[in-house]
Amino acid sequence: MTNDVTLEHAHDIDAVWETLIDIYAQVRAEQLHLPHYSVERYAERLARHGKEPGWETVIARVDGVPVGYGYCNTLIPVEDRWWKRTDPAPAPEVLARTTVAIKEMMVLDIFRRRGIARAFHDSLLAGREEVQATLMVSPANQDGRVQALYTKWGYEVIGRSQSAPDAPALTVMIRPIHLSASSVDA
Repeated sequence: MTNDVTLEHAHDIDAVWETLIDIYAQVRAEQLHLPHYSVERYAERLARHGKEPGWETVIARVDGVPVGYGYCNTLIPVEDRWWKRTDPAPAPEVLARTTVAIKEMMVLDIFRRRGIARAFHDSLLAGREEVQATLMVSPANQDGRVQALYTKWGYEVIGRSQSAPDAPALTVMIRPIHLSASSVDA
């Protein structure tokens, strides 16, 4: 990771709303014409997620300028819509564990491949009380490289999910919150 990156934690969505929307619009600029990726639809999802239990974001800044973020929240065991949309249905023991869902992670193009996403991912998980983390990824994202990266970070595929008819089908992945340093590539 570059030395000039700082990480800022926030639990109040109102305090970081504009920053998250701005980064989203920059990262998704070429997809904003698609209904699912419009800023309006993203803002609806962000508002809903920001009200869910355990919501937290980490914003990465380079020289004070926001360049990426990740945010997460705690899932409700068994009943969360995250699990209800996962196909096949996760095993009962997976559903019963306390889980944090990483709902968004994005970095501006010119700051990718510097370890920034890994830094805010690990920072998000570091203080969590849940025992496992889950995320969803498009298997097509960067020709599969993003999903392969998450596999290196210790995530395993447990199913697929599609949140809306106009949304892409996503791969659902999961891992324990805390992994030994030897079990995960950097």
